[in-house]
Amino acid sequence: MAQTRLTNTEEFGNILLKVNQDGSQVRLRDVAKIELGGESYDVVAKFNGQPASGLGIKLATGANALDTANAIRAELKKMEPFFPSGLKIVYPYDTTPFVQISIHEVVKTLVEAIILVFLVMYLFLQNFRATLIPTIAVPVVLLGTFAILALFGFSINTLTMFGMVLAIGLLVDDAIVVVENVERVMAEEGLPPKEATRKSMGQIQGALVGIAMVLSAVFIPMAFFGGSTGAIYRQFSITIVSAMALSVLVALILTPALCATMLKPIQKGSHGATTGFFGWFNRMFDKSTHHYTDSVGNILRSTGRYLVLYLIIVVGMAWLFVRLPSSFLPDEDQGVFLSMAQLPAGATQERTQKVLDEMTDYYLTKEKNNVESVFAVNGFGFAGRGQNTGIAFVSLKDWSQRPGEENKVEAITGRAMGYFSQIKDAMVFAFNLPAIVELGTATGFDFQLIDQAGLGHEKLTQARNQLFGMVAQHPDVLTGVRPNGLEDTPQFKVDIDQEKAQALGVSISDINTTLGAAWGGSYVNDFIDRGRVKKVYIMSEAKYRMLPEDIGNWYVRGSDGQMVPFSAFSTSRWEYGSPRLERYNGLPSMEILGQATPGKSTGEAMNLMEELAGKLPAGIGYDWTGMSYQERLSGNQAPALYAISLIVVFLCLAALYESWSIPFSVMLVVPLGVVGALLAATFRGLTNDVYFQVGLLTTIGLSAKNAILIVEFAKDLMDKEGKGLIEATLEAVRMRLRPILMTSLAFILGVMPLVISSGAGSGAQNAVGTGVMGGMVTATVLAIFFVPVFFVVVRRRFSKKNEDIEHSHPVEHH
Repeated sequence: MAQTRLTNTEEFGNILLKVNQDGSQVRLRDVAKIELGGESYDVVAKFNGQPASGLGIKLATGANALDTANAIRAELKKMEPFFPSGLKIVYPYDTTPFVQISIHEVVKTLVEAIILVFLVMYLFLQNFRATLIPTIAVPVVLLGTFAILALFGFSINTLTMFGMVLAIGLLVDDAIVVVENVERVMAEEGLPPKEATRKSMGQIQGALVGIAMVLSAVFIPMAFFGGSTGAIYRQFSITIVSAMALSVLVALILTPALCATMLKPIQKGSHGATTGFFGWFNRMFDKSTHHYTDSVGNILRSTGRYLVLYLIIVVGMAWLFVRLPSSFLPDEDQGVFLSMAQLPAGATQERTQKVLDEMTDYYLTKEKNNVESVFAVNGFGFAGRGQNTGIAFVSLKDWSQRPGEENKVEAITGRAMGYFSQIKDAMVFAFNLPAIVELGTATGFDFQLIDQAGLGHEKLTQARNQLFGMVAQHPDVLTGVRPNGLEDTPQFKVDIDQEKAQALGVSISDINTTLGAAWGGSYVNDFIDRGRVKKVYIMSEAKYRMLPEDIGNWYVRGSDGQMVPFSAFSTSRWEYGSPRLERYNGLPSMEILGQATPGKSTGEAMNLMEELAGKLPAGIGYDWTGMSYQERLSGNQAPALYAISLIVVFLCLAALYESWSIPFSVMLVVPLGVVGALLAATFRGLTNDVYFQVGLLTTIGLSAKNAILIVEFAKDLMDKEGKGLIEATLEAVRMRLRPILMTSLAFILGVMPLVISSGAGSGAQNAVGTGVMGGMVTATVLAIFFVPVFFVVVRRRFSKKNEDIEHSHPVEHH
């Protein structure tokens, strides 16, 4: 039986090539060197300085990162006992620990928020039963929200958990309003719990529905935006709207039932505890309420000056908004970062390895307290493959072992850049990963320089170098600006004279096959080696392809069987060219990466890059890609999102109150919350990113909520009890101060864990929490004084009925 599959080098060496007439034989081993080796020597990897081999695994679309990582680890653990001695598995570049710890941190934040909200409610209600009623709403609403998220196909991730944390303060608001009003009715009128609940719900159910409509109107438009920004918006939108809708249902159905059954009767005229801490708190609060009501009365005597103050606040808000730097997402310490080495064109693999070894040594010695491992790959980079490029995946120790700002990834990469700048033989960069790994390879900006007029590669290269020269003059804004591609290299070009080749009977396909096999190597077929399928390659020996003139020593068989030398039909020459042709939207381009200097935002860096690119020769254009494209897209979408949300809120309120004037008085309060969010972000050095935009929308809804609580009561007092405008307004602010402060403080303390968060995922948590907290503070402190002004001014100005003004409180006539 003939052997059909070769299994070792000896059998390959016995392949018979030719039998001469004298019986002598020429076998493959007579004309070729046959050996087992690596499939490719282009890439060499080391882990902490030891030889290694890497295997990259990319998450499939729609797959769960944590489940996939756990499944891979479990499978490799089963295989590990069968590996050769001394071989072990390590995970030098794994993004799932960051995801896992981020979710854990947000869950911890969620628990902290629930505890803080409970304490705030107990401080004001001073009754365990009354405090328990809103607390019961939390698990009910959260479980319902998880069910709705599952229905929409969402998973439990950092974004949905952020939405949950924001919702914690919101979802108890409605229940707090119900319980507080029931207790107030019992204390003021002496009604039993059941009757007090019935009367209370008649007073506040309109406000509850209005609040739900406003907050839903704010967040629902977010769900319809496209792109990566829209994907982030949708997570928040569905989570918060679901929680809000369930919260209102609980407040309208479950909370009243609990109030009627769990609350104990309160003696008429009772104002809570009179001794101890709660007694002191009640006395101080009653005194403050009295002073507050008097202050509002004084303000209503001279509304003009306060409207001027309001205009100053609005102007300040606009000024802050324009000056706030923009970005897409906050940078995160993900526990891993990258270092890239780029050597001059033509540098050998050995020179590149020396640089990579120096990089590895620096991280493992100078940063040994922070760095866990370094996986260095020689011959590979995001810019392409080549002997003069390399990349290092630097894995950091756990966040708990790296306390302090000096041990975060930004500080580590900053020190590394300073050290690597001393390396004269290469350009070495250290950079953090982008917040969304699939959108680019590094933080900062991703810029495409484009040849829009067909000027050619040389002109495009000159324009790029001119741009780099201008960038170097702005170190205060731009840093680490570099090409994300390999530099032009000497290229050996062989020109084939096709007419001569045809005359000599040599086919072009044979010429190409010979060139490819001799100089680049060619895959032939497979063979079985110890039960494993291995590939067979052929290539000329190195000494026959070292010099340009060596090509003249190669022959191609003509149609007549004669061997024809390459020199008979070809010429050769050297030229410079790019090792990789890159196009963007079909046009020749060059990718440029860079970062903003510390203290500057990516938005400021991108604006400067656009300004500098505008000075380049005609025909050279630019565009943004990766994270930068998404940042520009989100920046363009944000104004439309704000406008749509405000319009929808206004229309919902107009439909609810069947009036244009009342919604207008509510909407005027929005800038008071926005200015607080902008101030908080400015003081903390944050930027106008996607998370801040979500916080800003939350602030808009919460600002309107506080106004609704006052306006709704004032309107009811005027319509149902016939009170005058000023009298109804003063009575409304007196009655609603307590629930406004209680719900606002509950929300502020609910998001406090986000504001002070540190460690994994803290960048996003700080961005979300800071703006919302600042906005809620000013929306509460300023709104309780300005809402009465807005309501009175708008009602006076636009109301069709004037009889309520005629019988108003005497303070109006002063």
